Amino acid sequence: MKDQILLVQNEALSAITATQDSRQLEEVRVAVLGKKGSLTALSSGMKDVPAAEKGAIGQALNAARQAITEALEAKQADLQEMADRAALVGIDPTLPARALAAGAIHPLTLLRERAVGILRRMGFALADGPEIEDEFHCFDALNTPADHPARNEKDTFYFDSGKLLRTHTSSVQVRSMERSTPPLRIIAPGTAYRRDEIDSTHLSAFHQLEGLYVDRDVSLPDLKGTLEAFLQELFGAGTAVRFRPHFFPFTEPSFEIDVKLEVKGQAPRWIEVAGCGMVDPAVFEAVCQSRGDRVFDPDVVTGFAFGMGLERLAMIQWGIRDIRLLIENDVRFLRQFA
Repeated sequence: MKDQILLVQNEALSAITATQDSRQLEEVRVAVLGKKGSLTALSSGMKDVPAAEKGAIGQALNAARQAITEALEAKQADLQEMADRAALVGIDPTLPARALAAGAIHPLTLLRERAVGILRRMGFALADGPEIEDEFHCFDALNTPADHPARNEKDTFYFDSGKLLRTHTSSVQVRSMERSTPPLRIIAPGTAYRRDEIDSTHLSAFHQLEGLYVDRDVSLPDLKGTLEAFLQELFGAGTAVRFRPHFFPFTEPSFEIDVKLEVKGQAPRWIEVAGCGMVDPAVFEAVCQSRGDRVFDPDVVTGFAFGMGLERLAMIQWGIRDIRLLIENDVRFLRQFA
């Protein structure tokens, strides 16, 4: 049997040497070491070998298998090296590599970091909350009645569970008041979702930056001065800002804030960037009821709140004519901010 093993080994090594590609090499491997291979067949015959010879025959089989395996691996390495050399034919490896374009931070991220930095210097702390909200934190606690249009399925994304994708980050204000005590000064940047028809100034998923300041004797001049200082620090000292009376369920009095957008080739126009107002006493009462105490008693504390769209701030910052450019991932547009 030793002669048979040696014969199979020599034939296998000769066949391996003669192979010209990986396909042929695999055929040799299967023919020798596969389930029905010649060396495998000899191994299955060990049961018929006399006990006195099993040790020597077993060693011979192992030695043959090892020699064939090493020859297969060495031949595969040679074939791979030949393939690599062939792939480089006609290529000059001394040519310098192509330069990789440098990446850049997305304009929305740039704007958010700058806006947050300004408000942090003004004393506001960062706060966060869930994007999947319940109706209490998104609507009820914010004095939004059950028949308000914002609570309609045509305006808000609802889940079968009754929860919803938050329509504003004002819900973070409620959660912050539930777990903190006055004085409270927070900002909440984050994503909000509404069933808005996408056009040049609206998206269905967008980014907001909400703010809340609650303390004793917080007044409307505090609100106006804070937001004017913020917008003029963000856009420049000469930035035109106007406050228009408006209605929000959670603030009273309420205002919308416009900043004049100037785009090259277009007439200057006012664009809404934020809503704001003095916190409605009903909001404080809802928070007190949720907390089970009177820490936010509207007879003791007052406050102001504001919320702004980061996409619209970016449009003003860089004169972007269409909000959709911020989500289309067009490298030609984004390269301008690299």
